[in-house]
Amino acid sequence: MPIYEFRCQDCRRKSSFLVLSVHSQFERRCQHCGSPRLVRLISRVGVLRSEESRLESLADPSRLGDLDEKDPKSVARWVKRMGREMGEELGPDFEEEVDRAMEEEEQQSASEGGDSSPDETEL
Repeated sequence: MPIYEFRCQDCRRKSSFLVLSVHSQFERRCQHCGSPRLVRLISRVGVLRSEESRLESLADPSRLGDLDEKDPKSVARWVKRMGREMGEELGPDFEEEVDRAMEEEEQQSASEGGDSSPDETEL
């Protein structure tokens, strides 16, 4: 029983449709705004793994090789990857929140960098 996913061209949100039979017809309308303007998405393939197998994969030190805990972008990529590894759909709200936090961190570090440099008159 496949699940077909579509992205609405009006509200940009994803709608999923469970199809019980190949011959089943379903109404292609956005589940959020009701728009018929949908574009079919290529869905991720789910692979069944035990929780133990997923945790072993996460504990592998080689998976942390590109993580720089002082870089917000690096941490955000790592969090997203760990969510996918655990089979959790973090959703667009989570990704937007992570992106917003990264932007705030960049703005804060840029303003701190400008304030912390010595003034030429003090030299």
